[in-house]
Amino acid sequence: MAVDRASALPDGGVVPHRNGRRDLRLDACRGLALWFIFVDHVPDNSLAWLTLRNYGFSDTSEVFVFISGYTCMLAYGGAVGKQGWATTVVRALRRAWEIYAAFLVLLLAYAALVWVVGGGTRFVDETNTGFFFREPGPTLVHVALLQFAPVNTDILLTFAILHICFPLVLWLMMTSATLTLVLSFLLYLMVQLFSWQVPAWPSGELYFNPFAWQFLFVIGAWYAYVGTSYLRPILNSRTLLLIALVYLGFSLFIALSWEFKSLESLIPQAITSLIYPIYKSHLAPVRLLHFLSLAFVVSRLAPLEWKGPVRPLMAAMIRCGENSLSMYCLGVLLAFLGQVVLTDVSSGFAMQLAISFAGIAIMVVAATLLTWESQLDRRGPRLF
Repeated sequence: MAVDRASALPDGGVVPHRNGRRDLRLDACRGLALWFIFVDHVPDNSLAWLTLRNYGFSDTSEVFVFISGYTCMLAYGGAVGKQGWATTVVRALRRAWEIYAAFLVLLLAYAALVWVVGGGTRFVDETNTGFFFREPGPTLVHVALLQFAPVNTDILLTFAILHICFPLVLWLMMTSATLTLVLSFLLYLMVQLFSWQVPAWPSGELYFNPFAWQFLFVIGAWYAYVGTSYLRPILNSRTLLLIALVYLGFSLFIALSWEFKSLESLIPQAITSLIYPIYKSHLAPVRLLHFLSLAFVVSRLAPLEWKGPVRPLMAAMIRCGENSLSMYCLGVLLAFLGQVVLTDVSSGFAMQLAISFAGIAIMVVAATLLTWESQLDRRGPRLF
């Protein structure tokens, strides 16, 4: 399945090509992750048991951030030698602007949808959009300053910030990859020890703390730059594979204990005092280790190149992965509509099933249309 165009990530990055062809594994994984996110964003959705969230410490957020750093390094790092620093910096900042613009459009559509459905009084607390209707002026100012976001849109703020800072990360990485990784870890450590944070409005902090999540982003960039060759002997270790599988099994047991209280009594107090609290906003170490273990196991089991025909289900995931920024925004709106249906019509399992499959189907159709449109598009002269 050949695809010519470069595609946007939720963070605006570009999918790398391998020998002139897209790495379909990245698109497929990102598309599946988008489906999982949509299902998870629908409140009280039983199908969330099919996603990663209930089976370990990390979830699909870590997948997106890691892939973002990985693909940014391949896309922009490779462009420095051919296009120079000025062009590369402009490209990275343009991606940041695209994410920012998508965030603003999503907020406008989100607030409008909440108003149409609830008249500015219903669903405002669940979506954190009440400030739009009570204090529109200050809210718009803090939205523009990346200090406020409705529910489920927070990660776009962090992606925009990471892309704004990526030219500096790229320069440091090309100067000394090891030093860059160490500096990134020290910043992450400051979050864990002293709760360094980026303030949000009207109170609190950005949910996806950029000071913490940048470490996973930099790990992805480092792995794309030099990490593959450095870690090859380690990644082939059967002992490390066994350790990763044991840790995944441990996190699975802990995650299941959150839903099945009878399992809590089986966990020693020493273990609970060691791993809790598990803050997603600060990318708690157990979450980071869980994702790295999961990524390691998947990399050992997944083929390096996709061989064989692309089945319809795989093609659907790839299409969504190709258009992930748009599909993420669409998924947020569809999840809210699903919440409205579950609240006002029926909350039964059949309705949950219908909402989940209908939402995924809409995303697939929209992604296919976007891919088709991009292949037909031929940019004409600028009229303004």
